[in-house]
Amino acid sequence: MSHESITTPSQLADLCGRLRGQARIGFDTEFVSEDTFRPELCLVQVVAEGVLAVIDPQKVGDLKEFWEVLADGSHVTLVHAMREEVSFSLTAIGRPPANIFDTQIAAGLCGPDYPAAYGNVVTRFTGKKANKGEQRTDWRKRPLTKDQIDYALEDVRYLFALHDAMLKALTKLGRLEWLAEEHQKYYDDLLIARTQPRWRRVSGIGNLPTRSLAIVRELWKWRQEEAERRDLPPRRILRDDLLVELAKRKMDSPDKIRAVRGMMYGQLKNSLHDIAACVKCGLEAPLDDIRGQGRTMAPAQVSLLGQFLTPAITSICHKANVAASLAGTASDVRDLIAFRLGYELESEDPPILASGWRAELIGHLIEDLIAGRKSIRIGDPESDHPLEFDEVQPSV
Repeated sequence: MSHESITTPSQLADLCGRLRGQARIGFDTEFVSEDTFRPELCLVQVVAEGVLAVIDPQKVGDLKEFWEVLADGSHVTLVHAMREEVSFSLTAIGRPPANIFDTQIAAGLCGPDYPAAYGNVVTRFTGKKANKGEQRTDWRKRPLTKDQIDYALEDVRYLFALHDAMLKALTKLGRLEWLAEEHQKYYDDLLIARTQPRWRRVSGIGNLPTRSLAIVRELWKWRQEEAERRDLPPRRILRDDLLVELAKRKMDSPDKIRAVRGMMYGQLKNSLHDIAACVKCGLEAPLDDIRGQGRTMAPAQVSLLGQFLTPAITSICHKANVAASLAGTASDVRDLIAFRLGYELESEDPPILASGWRAELIGHLIEDLIAGRKSIRIGDPESDHPLEFDEVQPSV
C-alpha cells in the first residue's frame, strides 16, 4: 500500500498544507496506555483526497499544527471510536477535531451492534475484509515493520467508503440528527470524564458507609494528582482494593496504615504520611454532598418494572435497526421509570431516555406503558420480534 512517512517537522508542515481545504479527513491513532497517566501517542494515520500518510510522533515531535488543521475548517473528520483521538486533540490544543463523523456510533444507529469493531463494520458496510494481524504490537518500539505499518493503515483505508455507505443508510432512515446528537453527547461525556472527579467509579465501594466514601474521595483525589505528577496509571499508585480497605478501616495513623497488607509495596511505603492525611481529611469532611439530602429513593417495584420492560426495549431497538446497547441499559430504563413515578435519582441530570432520539424511540413508549396508555402483548411467538405494543382503549 503506497503511503507517505512523515518523520520531520517540514514534512508535517507540507502535509498540513495539503490537508487544509479538504472536504474529508480521516485519521486514526496507535497508542500505548498501560504505563503512563495518559495514553502515549505512537503513530497517526491520515487519509484524505490524494493523501495516505503515517505520522511518527517520536520523530516529528510536536504535532500541534496537525491538530489545529483537524480542529479548524469546514471538513468532515472521519474516525472510528473517537475517544482517544479526541482526547489527544484536547490535550494538544484544547479543542476537538471539527465536524466528527464516528463510524462506530453511526454503525450503532443503523444496525444491531455497538460498540462494533472496525473490521466488523468494514465488512458489514463495504463487503471488504480489513487486515488486522498486528493487534499485539508495541507501537513504541522502532523501527516499525512494513506489516505493522500496513496494519495501521487498514484503520483509515476504508473510512471514506464507510462514510459514503453510512450517510446513505442514515439519510434513508432519517437519523442524521440522531447522529449529531449522539456525537455531542459522546463529546460531553468525554469532557466530564476528563475534568470532573470520578471517584465513585472505584471498584468495590458499593456497600461502603458514607464516612468511608468520604475517605475514598480524598484518597482518589490524591491518587490522581500523584499519578499525573509521576506519569503513571492511577492504579499503579494505589490499587482500588487497597484504597477501599483503607476507607473501611478509617485509620489516619501512618503506623497503622503501614500494617495493612500491601501498603509497603514499591513507592507506597514513601507515601504513608500523605495517605494518612487523606484519611484524616475524609474523617473530618462534611457528608451532605456525598449522601444527598431529602431524597426519596425508588422502591423495589421499580427494579421489577425495569426487569419486565428492558427486554421489550431490546425488541423495539431490533425492529428499528438500532443497537440496543447504544440506546440504553437496564439501569437507564429503571431511571426513567423512577423519574416518571416521582422518585429522585442518584444523578441530578434527567434520565437519558427522557430526551432526544432515545425518547423518540424508547422513552415515550415507556411513559405510555407506565401511564396505562399502551399495553404489551405477544404477537407471533415464533417471530424474532414477538412483542407488540397496543393502544389501550379508554373504558366506557
